[in-house]
Amino acid sequence: MALRKVSLPKPLLAASALLLTALGFFLFWPGLNTATTITPLVVHRKTGFQAIVGELSRNGTIQSKWPVLITGSIIPRLHSIKPGRYSIPPGMSNFMLLYYLHSHKQDEVRITLPEGINLEKVARILSGKLDFDSTAFMAAASSERLLRRYNIKAKNAEGYLLPGTYDFAWGGSPDAAAGFLVKRFRKFYTDSLKTVTARRGMNETGLLTLASIVEAETPLDSEKPVVASVYLNRLKKNMRLQADPTVQYALGGTARRLYYRDLVADSPYNTYRHNGLPPGPICNPGTASILAVLQPAETGFLYFVATGTGGHNFAVSLKEHNENIKKYRQARRNTAP
Repeated sequence: MALRKVSLPKPLLAASALLLTALGFFLFWPGLNTATTITPLVVHRKTGFQAIVGELSRNGTIQSKWPVLITGSIIPRLHSIKPGRYSIPPGMSNFMLLYYLHSHKQDEVRITLPEGINLEKVARILSGKLDFDSTAFMAAASSERLLRRYNIKAKNAEGYLLPGTYDFAWGGSPDAAAGFLVKRFRKFYTDSLKTVTARRGMNETGLLTLASIVEAETPLDSEKPVVASVYLNRLKKNMRLQADPTVQYALGGTARRLYYRDLVADSPYNTYRHNGLPPGPICNPGTASILAVLQPAETGFLYFVATGTGGHNFAVSLKEHNENIKKYRQARRNTAP
């Protein structure tokens, strides 16, 4: 049996065409509901679609919320809007506004993390520039999930947050930021470096712990292999490291001049009281300090003290070391105001 061709009544066709035209006008007409100037928008993590539309209304990006809400209902995938900071161009249509927010790349912030800062300071720097607080980053860097994922055998990621200059997503999570920094270390710490570490009789934690002490002792890359040699020589002779930065770490708070009474602080990190390396890194060392431990200078030095004018004087014997201490004190007297 032949099928009969069914045609819609002309009034219905006209109404449908009119409705489609109105819908197209509603969705795509520029400036119908939007501002004539650039407007800023901040979208925090876990902010819902309706809350974002409410903020668009409050900041003057749109005149009325309902056209944008209806547009979002017609095209639900436009509900997905990344956290970030936006500068919204003027005169957009309802559709283009949501499409712009939906497809726009996340805002990135370039941040420098200096060598030798500890976990707390990393958290403070990142939280000052990104959309999370320092407490959340500290928790992320100490989470069992992160430690297990990156095979970190410690209570947190101290020492594994490789310093450098990086671009972070402003709206990214603290978990993502912590994972990113640990991955930078994992990328640097190649199989060949792991082989050298094992050949020197160290494990990963020991390497980063000693590198963190070297980092804290000198900012001069040229000195780091020599400083590393001092501590490695002391370890071979079963001498205590007697590293001031480990006492600073044990005491906590802001770094200050140490006194003799500080050297008896009861902490496993106090290398004046305990033999060997402390339990873990005291800061996050840079690549130069890590390589200095793996490729130390060949010396017989067992002691060093600041020159008072930059750098250090090194000594093989305690007698020579005491002479260098006198030079240091004299240099301080000469530079005192």
